[in-house]
Amino acid sequence: MSQTRIAFKVHGTVQGVNFRSFTEKQASKYGLTGFVKNTSDDKVAGEAQGPTEALQKFKKDLNEGPSAAHVVKVETDDIEAKSGESSFSAS
Repeated sequence: MSQTRIAFKVHGTVQGVNFRSFTEKQASKYGLTGFVKNTSDDKVAGEAQGPTEALQKFKKDLNEGPSAAHVVKVETDDIEAKSGESSFSAS
């Protein structure tokens, strides 16, 4: 099965609203690997890898966010897939 990897950055009210936990839960639900973290400029960023169809669903979820979040914009870029990852982590 082909693996696709994206880098993402979420803009808006996304820190202090359980966005990383939400992202980790959604990624795990779709069987994706990667990570999510807060950035110093009040955004949430990370990378996710998995089947293209699962990534499409994941990106839709990023645009929604948890109920307390207010997502203004989600930037995504296709990047090179990585091998050896077994889970999705929030830091």
